[in-house]
Amino acid sequence: MENHSEIQKFKNIREIQAIVKGLNKRSKIKFIDVAKSLNVSRHTFHKKLKSLIQENIINKFTINIHPYIQPFNLRFMIVEIKTNPKEPRLVQELLKIHQLKSLDGIFGEFSLIAILVFKSNSDYYNTLRKIDLIMAKSYFKKYQILEPIKIFKINGITLRKIPINKNNIMIDEIDRMILDILEYNQGTNPISTYEIKDMIKIKFKRQVSQPTIYNRIRAMEENGIILNYALNFNPRKIGYRGKFIVRIKPKDPSKYEELAHVLEEKEEIIDLFRIGEQFGLFAIVRVKEIEDYGTFIKKLYEEDIEDTFTNFVLDEIVSFTNFVLF
Repeated sequence: MENHSEIQKFKNIREIQAIVKGLNKRSKIKFIDVAKSLNVSRHTFHKKLKSLIQENIINKFTINIHPYIQPFNLRFMIVEIKTNPKEPRLVQELLKIHQLKSLDGIFGEFSLIAILVFKSNSDYYNTLRKIDLIMAKSYFKKYQILEPIKIFKINGITLRKIPINKNNIMIDEIDRMILDILEYNQGTNPISTYEIKDMIKIKFKRQVSQPTIYNRIRAMEENGIILNYALNFNPRKIGYRGKFIVRIKPKDPSKYEELAHVLEEKEEIIDLFRIGEQFGLFAIVRVKEIEDYGTFIKKLYEEDIEDTFTNFVLDEIVSFTNFVLF
């Protein structure tokens, strides 16, 4: 009986993974197309989707934006923090920061690692000030900030593979409003251009026509500004139980770029940054089972690598993400 239950659970996880994969596309998601790809009716698909929402396995739709578009030129900040278990207030204060992309409890010298994303320099420095104030009240007052020099891969998307039109990389105020709504203001159904039109009017007090919004979105898709449409999900609830932070040092320091291009092809690496440290490549690794990390790291050393340093993620405090499943 127990064996049958485990088999059924495995089948259910595979089905959930197929649904999440189907809802991660380069262009706007259509439920009817996803239902066809899964060989189920639209009604059945909606029932399954509703069940996943109710069970807090998935929550809302979003997009991923190319980090190098202007005037955004997204800035990432990695913060390592040493905490005392008796100060949960610190975590609660960090969770209030709107720009927080992920927050994990880790095993090692530091007990928390946060990744934040900013769309302006003022945003960056204001948040840095908030972090300083939070840490000033902490028990250890020990933290360090790493700023990525270059981004090779985010949420499972290799940036080199996105054909970006450099002549059209600049976006204007209307584009920014559309991107803001697509990234932060969608619910459990993909938002329509008519809904975006109404939201722009309410949120930004601007009148923008539906055809203009449609054309702007198409242009941003074609020019690589919108990387993909995705659905936020809880990785551990859909069979991705292992998360690791691994820093990598090449044998030859002049080969960082070449090594990064090799590493970005590895599906387990979902985020890859170049940082200004001795272990200059910073990767976030996902595996389905914790034991799979051993296999991954052994294969990693087949590359031109001198050394690695790993942090095991004990607790995903910000548990929802939208990386490309493998």
